[in-house]
Amino acid sequence: MRTVGTEVRGLRAPIVKEGDQLVDIVVDSLKQSIKEEGFGLRDKDVLGITESLVARAQGNYINIKDIAAEINNTFSGDSIGIVFPILSRNRFSMILKGLAASGKKLYLQLSYPNDEVGNPLLDARKIYDLKIDPYQYVIEEEEYYQKFADFKHPFTGVNYVDLYKNIAADTDIEIIAANQPETILNYTDQIIAADIHTRERTKEILRENGADKVISLDQLCSQDQGKGYNPDYGLLGSNKASENKLKLFPKDGQQFVESVQEKIKEFSGKEVEVMIYGDGAFKDPAAKIWELADPVVSPAYTKGLEGTPNEVKLKYLADNELKDLKGEELLAAMKNEIKEKEADLTANIKAQGTTPRRLTDLLGSLCDLVSGSGDKGTPIILIQGYFDNLADD
Repeated sequence: MRTVGTEVRGLRAPIVKEGDQLVDIVVDSLKQSIKEEGFGLRDKDVLGITESLVARAQGNYINIKDIAAEINNTFSGDSIGIVFPILSRNRFSMILKGLAASGKKLYLQLSYPNDEVGNPLLDARKIYDLKIDPYQYVIEEEEYYQKFADFKHPFTGVNYVDLYKNIAADTDIEIIAANQPETILNYTDQIIAADIHTRERTKEILRENGADKVISLDQLCSQDQGKGYNPDYGLLGSNKASENKLKLFPKDGQQFVESVQEKIKEFSGKEVEVMIYGDGAFKDPAAKIWELADPVVSPAYTKGLEGTPNEVKLKYLADNELKDLKGEELLAAMKNEIKEKEADLTANIKAQGTTPRRLTDLLGSLCDLVSGSGDKGTPIILIQGYFDNLADD
């Protein structure tokens, strides 16, 4: 009987620069790792490549002047409202820098006590003590500084109102905290919905309440104008590259993953699934921050990664249907349950407690945890045995 199920390896790779042939680099790195470490490939192995590697090789960058120019071409008024951006030093901060460079007055509406992915703007306990109703109450900038100015993010040590005021110091910016999208219409009717996963609903509410023009971040820098762009996500998924430049989410991902898959099959004969991954979809239990600041976990993947797991719960079977069995008899019965399981276990009690999430979200989260976001130097992740089960020899 096999004693190992899923194995995950972080593969080291060269430092990738703009214009590098990334398909060849990824495949060569995999070959080198196989040679040095002595493992083999199997069908249904999964190879994940971090989105930053793909975007960097593509040269998918823009600068803050590009954002400013697009804002001035999109909005005719003297002011714009920005609703529900996340609190981030390397995400929205650079977008805000570009918005401020447009010269328009900015009205920035932040949600509270936390942003969309759980970053705290202020002390939630203090909201309770002050008897503030976060569903209705608007905290103007002056009141924020009177009551919450001493608050700092528990991980970064940053007060984000201060940070965003400083970033936009060269223009006129007013910051409020409010949780109803339509609040921004008291200040301007030209709006950017800056939230990530709830942006469509935010735009709908703003239009219903009389906004003159509403767009979301995925609609900015989404057209090919001879510089960086992303046709699907625009500025969503962007990261700070330098003080004046952003790296966008990678484009043309499907062509990339299929090319990598084809080249792996050429040298190994194995059908390896390939995906691009960004942020994982998991939540920090201490700070209550949801990791997913990208619009999706995986912007491109080969077709074998579509769908969700279809698994029985071994713990349930051991405690119920098979509770009177032990040893080899129990193992044989468990394997038979797996082999005979239904093709769709949705709502089946035998699957209760399993994880009905998309495979790409699960695998991408695993990749993100293994590669980290710092100096590990393993931007390529090989996952083996993920699709195996106890009944496989």
